[in-house]
Amino acid sequence: MGCGVTKSSQFHKHSGKAIRAAVLIQRWYRQYVARMELRRRYTWHIFQSIEYSGEQAQIKLYNFLGYLMDNFTPASNERNLISHIFRENEVCRDAEWERYFCYKNIEVPEIYSGPHLIFPLTVEQAVGLVEAFRNKKQLHSRYVLQLLLETWRRLRVLPNINRISTCHSKEITICGDLHGQLEDLLLIFYKNGMPSLEKPYLFNGDFVDRGKDSIEILLILFSFMIVYPSDVYLNRGNHEDHIVNLRYGFTKEVLTKYKLHGKRILKLLQKIFSWLPLATVIDQKVLVLHGGISDTTDLGVLSRVDRHNYVSALRPPKKKHISSTRTSIDSDMDEDVWGANKLFQRRASFTFPRPLVTRGGFHNRSLQDFSDRIRVVVVEDELEVRRRRQSAFISGNSRPENEGTPIASTDSVNSDNTREEWKQILDLLWSDPMTLDGCMPNEVRGGGCYWGPDVTEDFLNRHNLQLIIRSHECKQEGYEFCHNRKVLTLFSASNYYDVGSNRGAYVKLGPDLVPYMIQYQATSMTRELTVRQSVGRTERSALKVLREQLFAHRSDLICLVSLNDWAAAVESVMHLGLPWRMMRGQLVTCKTSDGTVDYHDWFNELAIKGPNTDHIDQSLLETLYRHRSTLETIFRIVDTDNSGFISHEDFRQTWKLLSVYLKMEITDEAISDLAVTIDSNQDGSIDIDEFMEAFRLTDKKSRLERGRSMFMGTAPDLTKLEEDPSI
Repeated sequence: MGCGVTKSSQFHKHSGKAIRAAVLIQRWYRQYVARMELRRRYTWHIFQSIEYSGEQAQIKLYNFLGYLMDNFTPASNERNLISHIFRENEVCRDAEWERYFCYKNIEVPEIYSGPHLIFPLTVEQAVGLVEAFRNKKQLHSRYVLQLLLETWRRLRVLPNINRISTCHSKEITICGDLHGQLEDLLLIFYKNGMPSLEKPYLFNGDFVDRGKDSIEILLILFSFMIVYPSDVYLNRGNHEDHIVNLRYGFTKEVLTKYKLHGKRILKLLQKIFSWLPLATVIDQKVLVLHGGISDTTDLGVLSRVDRHNYVSALRPPKKKHISSTRTSIDSDMDEDVWGANKLFQRRASFTFPRPLVTRGGFHNRSLQDFSDRIRVVVVEDELEVRRRRQSAFISGNSRPENEGTPIASTDSVNSDNTREEWKQILDLLWSDPMTLDGCMPNEVRGGGCYWGPDVTEDFLNRHNLQLIIRSHECKQEGYEFCHNRKVLTLFSASNYYDVGSNRGAYVKLGPDLVPYMIQYQATSMTRELTVRQSVGRTERSALKVLREQLFAHRSDLICLVSLNDWAAAVESVMHLGLPWRMMRGQLVTCKTSDGTVDYHDWFNELAIKGPNTDHIDQSLLETLYRHRSTLETIFRIVDTDNSGFISHEDFRQTWKLLSVYLKMEITDEAISDLAVTIDSNQDGSIDIDEFMEAFRLTDKKSRLERGRSMFMGTAPDLTKLEEDPSI
């Protein structure tokens, strides 16, 4: 008996230790999971904040260029640099456009080894196109134009809002943003099957930009839409916009792949994007649109708009005057018309531009407010605009009695109906849901609005709907429900920010209208990494991008050395809304002797990839890094012939345009030094791609570029990445 008691006490003693050990292990594991989740969340926050900051910068730039168009004289050389991007609605018969886009004079050489298309298209040809693109083949420009023309003809007969239905034998597959990532589309087709009569698809916008295969995705989707006009549907996204494409890569991609006929292809795509349907209703109960809604969204209004007038959703269409020859004279007029008649002798200049009286405001205001703000011009400016208009169309001796009354520029005058339509389309393409009730301008993106659960409820009740499916936002799991599961966000581009950053997803919707989600990741690399390795890899990539952003603001940050005030100080400069205090240890080192933050160590880890820049004005270089994407966008605008090259004079005008936008002084001497440095062969022209690549920042300590940097203009092939053993 005594022996048994001893064994029992020993058992309880050992079991107590085991329980305590299990509790400690469980506690450690929970803390480990919590730390991993915390790292994953702030990494995500970094990527998303910088993405939205870029979108906001794009809209601010376009607002500024629109301001110049509305307020500079039509004879201004600087104005002529940008006027062509606003000439969007040329009035021209469809037959005349088709002659411009004609492909028949383009010969296909015998050595061409890519896919051949014969119209009308067949299912076999559409499937063959998928296989050709899978094998890295390129479609000849003749076939591209022919396919795009057929697409344009098809889209012009479609309504603004497609209405489709399921049946007992069909499920509709809905895909979100693809953003030029062909591997995701191929994986969807592999898992779910190709589009067919039994397998209808709906693609919800943002087919292009950021990824490297945008044109291939478009050609695949368009070919299946032509083959299956009643089973493949496309909605427009906010990136189906030629102004957005200038910044995020699609314009550059097309001009790189189709050097000879790229300009015509882009112009035809501009037409096609404007004709894409705005939304789709399934079984009269499920609304599928790209961005979202607002408290004023009305499907009745959206169904009646002339959607093709909104070539870019970033600016309402302007009033046009049609001449007897049916040429379009926008209210800002073609510069050759103004120049030939020499109507205006006085010219505005970037050296002494007209005062931007609301500049402090429009940098922080949403797009909806801006078109009103640009009309708020000082009385003298309004009188000057009026005098110019009258001098163009009225003889000098016949002036109206009310000449002294200030009026707004006709460039900015739009009917109430047009403005209402524009706001509806803008909200539809750019808006995001929020958890709070109400509706407010989307200050983060700069366009559209945030709408709450009460707005969703009211909208669904008014239109007798039960669910909204939208895209537009990257989600870590590929999808996310909100507003009491009445709004579903769907995102189909996996590994969007970096390898392992997020899953992609698509949804299948049957007659019961209950969404069935399928998730995936398009690269096998993520399956080979542990959770810790995957989080660590993505975290390092995010911190590298963030360090580059901080480096671009180094002159503002160097003086901010107090450790206690560090987080608030950095946020006051960067405006990204990030948890700086938590990330401080990964971004800067602390000199404990005096309690100050030392930036220099990690600034020195970043190097300029290109030429020696010691002789170049350092403030000019910092401006380049800080506004790199904006500068490249202006370059693309100035490059009117889409050649990829600009002259020294255009280079100088580009920097002067940027200096006005940024309200800073940039001397001609500094700009000339920069131009001479880049123009190494002294041929008088500057290669835009080489210029932007030459001033890309690289990490001295890194043996390779980890992941993709969508913010600094690099997109290395993921298949070439090596796995770092230190991960």
